[in-house]
Amino acid sequence: MSTYDWLSDIPESLQSSDLVEVQFKNTRKGYYINSEKIDLYKGDIVAVGSVIGHDIGEVTLTGKMAELAMKSHRYHPDKGEWMHVYRVAKPSDLERWEEAKKREEPTMIQARQIAANLGLDMKIGDVEYQGDGNKAIFYYIADGRVDFRQLIRVLADTFHVRIEMKQIGARQEAGRIGGIGPCGQELCCSRWMTNFSSVSTSAARVQDVTMNPQKLTGMCGKIKCCMNFEVNAYAEAQRSLPDREVVLETQSGSYYHFKTDHFQRQITYSTVRNAPVHLVTISAERAFEVIAQNKKGERPEQLEVTKDGHDSADSRDILAGNSLTRFDNGRRGKRSGDRTRRGEPRRRDAAPTERTEGRPQVRQFRSPRTRREETKAEGTPTEEKQGDK
Repeated sequence: MSTYDWLSDIPESLQSSDLVEVQFKNTRKGYYINSEKIDLYKGDIVAVGSVIGHDIGEVTLTGKMAELAMKSHRYHPDKGEWMHVYRVAKPSDLERWEEAKKREEPTMIQARQIAANLGLDMKIGDVEYQGDGNKAIFYYIADGRVDFRQLIRVLADTFHVRIEMKQIGARQEAGRIGGIGPCGQELCCSRWMTNFSSVSTSAARVQDVTMNPQKLTGMCGKIKCCMNFEVNAYAEAQRSLPDREVVLETQSGSYYHFKTDHFQRQITYSTVRNAPVHLVTISAERAFEVIAQNKKGERPEQLEVTKDGHDSADSRDILAGNSLTRFDNGRRGKRSGDRTRRGEPRRRDAAPTERTEGRPQVRQFRSPRTRREETKAEGTPTEEKQGDK
């Protein structure tokens, strides 16, 4: 949530205004007057005035930039009275501030239990203590209006501090808690976004994003804010592309719009509306040509065209070469060739490979014991005597 101070190198900008922007926990900011003319710079921890007591925050902008930021955020002081910067925080102020921050999480858990016991339909998302510990701000989420007057009395009696309730939305809660988005970076709402605009599903339709709630929703359960970032670029690119409702008529049938690659200027059509059947991808120029022919009452043979400019009537199967056994023959030949190149002798007991009906037979290996048994079964030949010749 930081702002780059591009006027920090100009001394006149610091003297032109006494306003100072101070940031507190998470996204809460306030604007104060430096009436004491204290030399303040970005990153200083200061003690500022409050309705009761004082608060501790970090200086983020000074001089003219603080005045410009206040106008852009449309900040107005409470009751028209400006608060002042007291001093740079002392060690005693920092110790008291750290003690107050340690009480925030236990207070939030106990406050949730109290709200549940009172039967209130609300969720307390965060608690922020003032720098001196005399005031606590409870941030809650609720679908409708909640009567929390009794809750304030119970919280005041329990924690003995002044209670302030602030209702926030789901996007603001995600920004206060923080997290990592599906893009792998820190959430935009907790890093740099200050204003949350409504996001509709039409932004996803313009960008041809799959209407899957798990992919469209962010950490807050709402549609991702980044859907609005590039919607204008897609809408501008769509103006130079054919209308999605136009049906392309060919001799083989009708083709309906399925999806569009806006920046590659390629359009995919299907023979069935809203279903990926017989998908054909063509360029935007080819789509305009077919639309012009349909207006004249002509129908091309196919949507696709060859390099010579004629209609392509053949259909290709992109999975034709993805056979599971397409590498088997190559592996067998490579192994046998490697053995021959290495000079390894062929095993004597290996039967020669023969082909029967075009299929190689499996080589049969016999152990020495098996060969001896087969020799005994056949019988050894007797030697002929010389007298019997």
